[in-house]
Amino acid sequence: MSGGAVGVESPTRQAISAAQRLVVKVGSSSLTTAEGGLDHERLDALVGILAKKVASGSQVVLVSSGAIAAGIAPLGLRGRPKDLATQQAAASVGQQTLAHAYADSFVRHHLTVGQVLLTANDVVRRSHYRNARRTLNRLLALGAIPVVNENDTVATAEIRFGDNDRLAALVSHLVGAEAMVLLSDVDALYDGDPRQEGSAVVSEVTSPSDMAGVSVASSGTSGLGTGGMASKVEAARVACSAGIPVLLTSAAQAVRALGPADVGTAFAATGAHLSARRFWLAHAAGARGRLHLDEGAVAAVVKRRRSLLAAGVTGVEGAFEGGDVVELAGPSGTVVARGVVAYDAGELPELIGRSSHELPPEQRREVVHADDLVAMR
Repeated sequence: MSGGAVGVESPTRQAISAAQRLVVKVGSSSLTTAEGGLDHERLDALVGILAKKVASGSQVVLVSSGAIAAGIAPLGLRGRPKDLATQQAAASVGQQTLAHAYADSFVRHHLTVGQVLLTANDVVRRSHYRNARRTLNRLLALGAIPVVNENDTVATAEIRFGDNDRLAALVSHLVGAEAMVLLSDVDALYDGDPRQEGSAVVSEVTSPSDMAGVSVASSGTSGLGTGGMASKVEAARVACSAGIPVLLTSAAQAVRALGPADVGTAFAATGAHLSARRFWLAHAAGARGRLHLDEGAVAAVVKRRRSLLAAGVTGVEGAFEGGDVVELAGPSGTVVARGVVAYDAGELPELIGRSSHELPPEQRREVVHADDLVAMR
């Protein structure tokens, strides 16, 4: 089936079309040949579309995959490398190729690009998060096009985003984007394998119920990227939960995606725009441990947005220090919130389950303060 133009214009699509600041993510398969070389014709076509969007008055941040894929052919590799060292070598060659290609292409439209390479540490650590946000906002203010990619040359398994779809969602919040557009090799979200007869396009996702029965793949079809439909749907969920609507379609539909937004699958914003700190807590920060809560504490934290006290904690997992981010789980084990813990893991066992009046004055502070909490449901 085909994810062609949508007949009815929804409020979500109107918001995406009217966005004055948006993040566009393009996948490896949309920029490279099957052999792994950079496809300059397709890159130039995308740049032309983005330049037209900028000329209309919008600010655009481009999150671009393709560095590792672009390095495959120059290094004489037969396909995407599986070992980390060769991936990093391919990225070091391909990133340079990709950056030069974008700079040369955008300059023909009298636009300047700024390359921004990020690792997960740049959003997991709050100081780095703020620095990345300042850099991106300043580039936009100066009229430049930030071209963002994961710094694959130095990223290791422990500090990777995993795919650029998640990176795009985090960047969307970093810059206060009004919309996010995900461009890949699939024209929309389908309710089954799009290669199978009978699979239908899911045109709009306005709530989790719209995803009921939808099966998504966890890897791309080209073999050149790390993402898949599952990562795109998860990235859309993250962005939408922070008040940012998302359009998912193919790079071949980019003209309409960045115009009337009447193609592909539109994901409606499902939550209010979170503060930078709460978004960081919910989606960017890496949890160093877990606290188990009783039902009363879950109600206080999730429903009443109260601080977590020692009396409501029933168990401690992990080796964390005061100031680290931890997950808060209810009696069933489901994570219900995340927050910045005020104690080291070794200090908590003697405090948990005890009321404040039972503790010495120096240990009566909150385990996690309400200002450092974000509910996850």
